[in-house]
Amino acid sequence: MGGWTAGDIPELRGRRAIVTGANSGIGYHTALQLARHGASVVLACRSAERGQAAFDRIKAAAPGADLVLGSLDLADLASVRAFAARFGDDPLGILVNNAGVMAIPHRSTADGFEMQFGTNHLGHFALTGLLLPALRAAPSARVVTVTSGFAWTGRLRFDDLQNERRYGKWTAYSQAKLANLVFAKELDRRTDLTSVAAHPGYAATNLQQTGPRMQGNSLMEKVTGMGNVVMAQSAAAGALPSLYAATADVEGGACYGPRLLQYRGAPAKVVTPPQADRPGLGERLWEVSETLTGVSYAEAPDPAP
Repeated sequence: MGGWTAGDIPELRGRRAIVTGANSGIGYHTALQLARHGASVVLACRSAERGQAAFDRIKAAAPGADLVLGSLDLADLASVRAFAARFGDDPLGILVNNAGVMAIPHRSTADGFEMQFGTNHLGHFALTGLLLPALRAAPSARVVTVTSGFAWTGRLRFDDLQNERRYGKWTAYSQAKLANLVFAKELDRRTDLTSVAAHPGYAATNLQQTGPRMQGNSLMEKVTGMGNVVMAQSAAAGALPSLYAATADVEGGACYGPRLLQYRGAPAKVVTPPQADRPGLGERLWEVSETLTGVSYAEAPDPAP
């Protein structure tokens, strides 16, 4: 059965895009295809070494690609501000909030936030707000925020967002991914941007093995690696929902994922968990996020006429 593929991406020449976590996995393939179709792409990466390797790979695969490598650590708001200061001057047509961490042992960000909530949600919330003038300066700008099927099991615990009472790595991950989805919906409601969410289904990336590796659990690292080989679709296939969300005709506030049980297959609009649309949830998350990050969207100036 056919479906939307990377070959259906329209010509993007004249559009500037930023992809966070572009050095590997879904982010790499998202950046590669945007560049192949003419976009000027900023690879926003935490590791300079891995970012340069991705830069070189994309240049080899798409010799004419217009690429820039940028340093961005979403777990450090100072880094987020520095990145936005460097790349926020020119119109920005596409922002893909892709980077993230999954089910890792308890860690804190540079600003004292729980790492998964701080990186996956708060870092991207701050980045998007700081880039808002650049997004508003571009015609038909679009923001894509990558969530996960784990959002279905997520709950925003406003009395313990930082998981200080009791930390569960999967509970923290599910909360962060629900926050990504709620943010995408609320951003679409609050601004004139087109904001959508995307999720890759089960795709083979290094995320699954990072947590076990950090814990020193070599057996679980091997098990998750085998799962990637046997059951997962490729990272390139996992990037298709993000690419569809970034370039196709989409509905603001919707989510796009694999159409086969939201597990694998061609991208399509998918059903989202009912808790993501709970009245007042987006507004409350927004207010908390502005307070924690110090980034106010209301204060972000409109582009000069």
